[in-house]
Amino acid sequence: MSEVRTITPIDGSLYYSREQHGLKDVEKALALAHLAFEEWSNLDLKERITYVSAFVEAIEKDKDEIAKEITWQMGRPISQSPGEINGFTERARYMISIAADALSSYKPEEKSGFERWIEHVPLGIVAVLSPWNYPYLTSVNAIVPSLVAGNAVILKHSFQTPLVAERYLKAAKTAGIPEGVFQILHIDHENTAFLIANQSIDGVFFTGSVEGGKAIQKSLSNKFIPCGLELGGKDPAYVRADADLDFTINNLVDGAFFNSGQSCCGIERIYVHEELYDLFVEGFAELTKKYRLGNPLDSTTTIGPMVKASATDYVRKQIEDANRMGAKSLIEESQFKASKRGTAYLAPQVLVDVDHNMEVMTEESFGPVVGIMKVSDDAEAIRLMNDSKYGLTASIWTEDEDMARKLGRSVQTGTLFMNRCDYLDPALAWTGVKNTGRGITLSGLGYQQVTHAKSYHLKTKK
Repeated sequence: MSEVRTITPIDGSLYYSREQHGLKDVEKALALAHLAFEEWSNLDLKERITYVSAFVEAIEKDKDEIAKEITWQMGRPISQSPGEINGFTERARYMISIAADALSSYKPEEKSGFERWIEHVPLGIVAVLSPWNYPYLTSVNAIVPSLVAGNAVILKHSFQTPLVAERYLKAAKTAGIPEGVFQILHIDHENTAFLIANQSIDGVFFTGSVEGGKAIQKSLSNKFIPCGLELGGKDPAYVRADADLDFTINNLVDGAFFNSGQSCCGIERIYVHEELYDLFVEGFAELTKKYRLGNPLDSTTTIGPMVKASATDYVRKQIEDANRMGAKSLIEESQFKASKRGTAYLAPQVLVDVDHNMEVMTEESFGPVVGIMKVSDDAEAIRLMNDSKYGLTASIWTEDEDMARKLGRSVQTGTLFMNRCDYLDPALAWTGVKNTGRGITLSGLGYQQVTHAKSYHLKTKK
């Protein structure tokens, strides 16, 4: 049987291995989930909330150990990894706190001789397919509301972060969640396709690439079930002439390079009004040079390796292709001694003299590079922001809230920020447009994705 093999980007060594689950394991998990679903879904909502709250607490309790595992598995600096569990807890607790309202029945106006209402009914067995870049923050969005709403969940996590799935399973057992309600499978693409295509699966939630999303849709072509897809992004920022320069630079540098740029909603392209452009570019480059690239286990490291050497090769190619087409790199790679070809370590890079003929400005980089363009007015900025096949988040940096509201209505995006970026507010719908995918997680609307509406229409004798 094939193995799950996790190669740490820290030094290229084997960090974790285990046998993959096979087809029989998938079939067993489906059968167990089917048996568990009826009892779980019939529990009172308060009982499910008690179980899921204990599940969340079990993850939080192991925060320090989990932070080290995150760093070893995908390379984020150890000084930053605990923040993921803080975010996990924030989102989970918020979704739990709104469950009663979000899942409450809806009653239309009274009608003589009839009782009428609509209930939120769990889908059934839900498959959650999660990536490595924010292994807890991406998965919690679907797992917690699915469980709270009464679904059984089968989690397939990335082979880069398999210990995340193991931690979830341990937490479910600690919380006493009944057997079969939450399960994990370490399976390859072929068995994943079999899993989600199976008639027992009633909903799928996937976070990953556009090509991965297409593969999910193909696997579901013979049935009609809810499918949430959070796919690629090329998130833009527009810096208006009235922006607070220092504040904007500090936040956009962080938005571009946190997690080595491997963020779904990280900043990948910036448009700056010509009045601020020179000062902005100068300050942005200078702050970028202050980053410390190195071993993420070192507490002084502020930017760690990418997930693997092949990922750095892709970003390097984007940078080199852009330079050949006339772009200018503002960061000398030699200033970051840890940055070396053939490794997962790559210096952060700032590009100017870029345009939309360059792949680095149109295709997702998912790495530590950002292109900065000068614009003459709001109209040009909005046109360029919308010139993308993606639409996850976008940000406008300005002191004029009214103008941000006005311009924001024209930006094609799932989330519009003013004066912040690279953040998910659990009270707001997390969604995207265009090739970024479809569906919603978080907020009260997120519960609508893990349930279906069931109408009751009773004719009475009154």
